Amino acid sequence: MFLGLRTVIYPVSDVDAGKAWFGKLLGTAPTFDAPFYVGFNVGGYELGLVPRGDDDSEAGPTTYWGVPDVDVALAALIEAGARLHEKVTDVGDGIRVAVVREPSGNVVGVIENPHFALG
Repeated sequence: MFLGLRTVIYPVSDVDAGKAWFGKLLGTAPTFDAPFYVGFNVGGYELGLVPRGDDDSEAGPTTYWGVPDVDVALAALIEAGARLHEKVTDVGDGIRVAVVREPSGNVVGVIENPHFALG
């Protein structure tokens, strides 16, 4: 079902500070830069930053696994015992994501991205 890793998204308390820190660390500017999401291309994979809400003080990163069809993948994850954490969301440009918690409580994201290509 999984095609491979695609994206890791880190919640940050200050998006501008996070963008500056990761930009310096990676030696590159973001490939996507908006108040709600900042994305860096790291070897063909996405490192994303999102604003952390007040109720997300303990939130950690979400890793997204590539899938050919997010609806099919979400149904399979739930059938296997995962609990829905974030419903299927179209984040634009044909990219769709969903997030579950697997039986041990870990967050697992899936992403359908028709534009993804390594290299």
